[in-house]
Amino acid sequence: MSQAPVNAAPDADPAAREQASYRARLSADLEDFLARQREVLLEVSEESVPLLGAVHALAQGGKRLRALLNYWGWRGAGGEALGPAPVRAGVALELFQSAALIHDDIIDRSDTRRGAPSVHRHFSNRHAEAAWFLDGTHFGSSAAILAGDLCLSLSEEAFTSVGARAGYDTRARAVFNRMRTEVMAGQYLDILEEVVGPGHEPERAVVRARNILRYKSAKYSIEHPLAIGGALAGASDELLASYSDFSLPLGEAFQLRDDVLGVFGDPALTGKPAGDDLREGKRTVLIAYALSLGSPAARQEITAGLGRPDLDDDAVASLRGVIADSGALATTEALIAEHTEQAFTTLAKLAVDETTRSALGSLAHAAVTRTA
Repeated sequence: MSQAPVNAAPDADPAAREQASYRARLSADLEDFLARQREVLLEVSEESVPLLGAVHALAQGGKRLRALLNYWGWRGAGGEALGPAPVRAGVALELFQSAALIHDDIIDRSDTRRGAPSVHRHFSNRHAEAAWFLDGTHFGSSAAILAGDLCLSLSEEAFTSVGARAGYDTRARAVFNRMRTEVMAGQYLDILEEVVGPGHEPERAVVRARNILRYKSAKYSIEHPLAIGGALAGASDELLASYSDFSLPLGEAFQLRDDVLGVFGDPALTGKPAGDDLREGKRTVLIAYALSLGSPAARQEITAGLGRPDLDDDAVASLRGVIADSGALATTEALIAEHTEQAFTTLAKLAVDETTRSALGSLAHAAVTRTA
């Protein structure tokens, strides 16, 4: 995998130059779109504007992975360079991603996102600073739920504004709709897995965890954005199938890497406290492997510690050691490598131009080797 990194200098190659131009247009369109929404909220009440402000702050960050995949899916299917359709579709995807992050942080009781307070924590901090009445934590969660719902609404509005290419009964609309339904189902399965506990068919823990991974993250992070861009450009069924053969294993490798970072990542790079996934009780593929491969004593320690919000750094370090010693970390890394090889093998045969192939290779490399 010798592809250039996703943040390569704009003059490094044609794909990097075009990608930099797309990112600039995406950012400008997002700013313009949100500015118009701000005018709507001002008509309601100036006091409602902070709701959009939280959305704006979150949507400004991130790697734009989903929007970029949407763009190169468009270009690989013959779409014009820097066309308006993938720009606006990218805005829709970024807003949907923001909604997912806001709601995910509430579900996980996570206080930070990208090194800053999560949206619900931001609003609870506002409550404390203003010395408002009643429960500040409840206010923070309530405001964040509304901010996430606003994101979902704006994402739909943005995608609809793409025009006829995203209209009712089009392929692009079908993928966009399916993506949103699958994410909600995947999220529910994720929280269900946490509460049913280790006694829920432990012999099938890995199978269930991989199914959650696929529908909660892999498809909406990688597969569906690429397909949406391709569908907007009128891609054939054959090309869309090839897109899926490349992007689904890549999406699974991407989320597996995220699972590893959630336990073994450097907080200075991830923007999350060390071992946050352990405190939140996430039953990821990594944890499923640890439970299935570990000794009875290891399973007992993992089960006792997983989901305890009071885990200190020593307890996190101990659990990390148990997980690594069980062979789960090595097994997960091997699975990442397997999915990555499958994705790059498919990419080499993908019926797209070389600029698109280069860009997709760079994005794929960044997705599976990231440290944050």
